[in-house]
Amino acid sequence: MTPMAVIKTLVLGGYGNFGARICRALVSDEATRHHMALLVAGRDASQAKALATTLGHGAQGVALDHQAPGLAATLREWGVGLVIHTAGPFQAQAYNVAQAAAEAGAHYIDLADGRRFVCDFPAAMEAAFTAAGRTAIAGASTVPALSSAVIDHLCAGWQRIDSIDICIAPAQRAPRGQATLAAVLSYCGLPIDVWDGGRWQPHSGWARPRPVQFQRLRPRLGAVCDIPDLEIFPAHYQARDRVTFRAALEVGLAQRAFATLAALRRWGVLPHPEKLAWLMHHAGGALDFLGTPLGGMVVRVAGADAQGQPLRRAWHVAADHDHGPEIPCMAAILLARQLAAGQPLPTGAHTSTSLLPLEAFAPEFAKWGMLTDVVEE
Repeated sequence: MTPMAVIKTLVLGGYGNFGARICRALVSDEATRHHMALLVAGRDASQAKALATTLGHGAQGVALDHQAPGLAATLREWGVGLVIHTAGPFQAQAYNVAQAAAEAGAHYIDLADGRRFVCDFPAAMEAAFTAAGRTAIAGASTVPALSSAVIDHLCAGWQRIDSIDICIAPAQRAPRGQATLAAVLSYCGLPIDVWDGGRWQPHSGWARPRPVQFQRLRPRLGAVCDIPDLEIFPAHYQARDRVTFRAALEVGLAQRAFATLAALRRWGVLPHPEKLAWLMHHAGGALDFLGTPLGGMVVRVAGADAQGQPLRRAWHVAADHDHGPEIPCMAAILLARQLAAGQPLPTGAHTSTSLLPLEAFAPEFAKWGMLTDVVEE
């Protein structure tokens, strides 16, 4: 039997909030680490090497600026076979990392949540990755990878889907990444196209929060966020009425602060709230005493089942002990393990929509003690 090849995997932003979690997961899985050589990459060589040292199992820390020229040549020189891009925010990024991966003959996975970045990715990168014979997947994160897996599970065999309502509810005390906060603030107060009432309507980002109910969390206020699902799901699932996505912060004061920033932007007082990301990132801990380590997510669907009967169903996940930030990393980890195990993924460029079944996430939820519920509503 021919031994399975080792795939050299470079995690860009590897010592960051999500990158470090992915690195730890890949080296902690015995089956994966035997078929993967890990490079922890980022602008700061000392941080990359420090994390690599704690990981062991041959992990190496390397300095790499993904915006510098010659990225494809560097990837080729290092023999990289898979790039996992976690260095957000993605809202203002071009596809230079993906293009470099294709030129270097490497697979590519990112955790992008930027609507335009993810939705335009297949058309922009399909030719390059098809020519390279490699796989590229954008948005391998909570959305749309996990969200679509949940909908596929809840609505299997249904005749139609009328509405999809998704809400994430991070724990106040969970680690916050500055890049994630900058991404969120970038569309705070801007009009967002939402499929609502069977037509596209503008909704203001983070404005006018509404109550959202959870199975294992207290009710929270949730506000509209701009994510790829809002554009992908109406067509992918032929949703007749609406597709919404909200984020519900645990501390109501924080939620109302975002609503205030949204109003200031609409009034022209604060044209660039994303410039507050550094300040809010470092000051956000001041409200931690009001929160808990419990976060979660809910996906609600309504439509008609196989017999044409109206049905409403919800899937909930609750993550305690500040483990919520593990969820956005799961899809990328699962896909990287597939590649390391030699399991084929579709050649070309794709979003992560419906690439993974919900049952693939179950071991990851169990690993972190997360509880899931399916509720008939």
